[in-house]
Amino acid sequence: MTLRVSKLFGMDIYSTSAEHKGKVYDLVINLEKGRLETITTEVLKARTKQEAKKIIMEKSIPYKNVKAVKDMVLVSNVTSSSRDNSDSKPKTTRHKTHPGHAEHYRKKRF
Repeated sequence: MTLRVSKLFGMDIYSTSAEHKGKVYDLVINLEKGRLETITTEVLKARTKQEAKKIIMEKSIPYKNVKAVKDMVLVSNVTSSSRDNSDSKPKTTRHKTHPGHAEHYRKKRF
């Protein structure tokens, strides 16, 4: 399944533990690698490099933590340590889901 990047803007973001994380406001794309890197939950308009870094560190979710996208964006629980070290694997916790919903969120929808 494919999805246009523009469809992501404004989507609600929820963690696998059903916590609302915000809405998709901006996307950071690595043009060299050809992939999405980060979803920001705040508009990425900063006057200084420090402001931009703060938004990326505090108000964003690494795209590698995205588990599924359809009517919303489902992400694994994000800890500050997984944001700080982009090469480490995200820490995830297994959660029980309703049997009818498990298949719906099992795969990424892009």
